[in-house]
Formats: sequence, C-alpha cells, structure tokens
Amino acid sequence: METVLTKLAVSMSEFKKNPSKVVREAGNTPVAVLNHNKPAFYMIDPETFEAMMEKLADIDLLPVLQERLSRKGEAIEVKLDEL
Repeated sequence: METVLTKLAVSMSEFKKNPSKVVREAGNTPVAVLNHNKPAFYMIDPETFEAMMEKLADIDLLPVLQERLSRKGEAIEVKLDEL
C-alpha cells in the first residue's frame, strides 16, 4: 500500500480530462494525482512551492549557521569586496 500525503486525490484520467477544473477546485490544497491508485505526482500552488523552497534553503544553511555560532566571540575578518 502506498501512502498518499494529501487530503485530496484525483485519478490521472480525471486530471487529464480537465486539469483546470482540478486546479480550480483544489484552491491552495495540495492534490495527489494517482496512476493505478499510486501517487504519480503532487500538484501544489506556487505559494506553497515557494515556501517549501525557502524552507529547504534554510535547512541547507543550517550547518553554516551552526559553525558560525560555535565561533561566537571570535573576530571574523570581512573584506568589502566579498560582500
């Protein structure tokens, strides 16, 4: 059994028939598009996608932040050309 990570799901056939209708009816809610009852892809609105990308960027920066915090109190040389 495959886990569907959304409250809304639609078959691939139904999605192909009228993708605009699926988008309109979903609003800001993510939709799982199913192929043979398994998620083929998830459809999300642009705002949700942007928020996810920002969160991933923050996660990527976490090691840099932790390393800098460990050097608390140390002088850090900064060159204007690098800013």
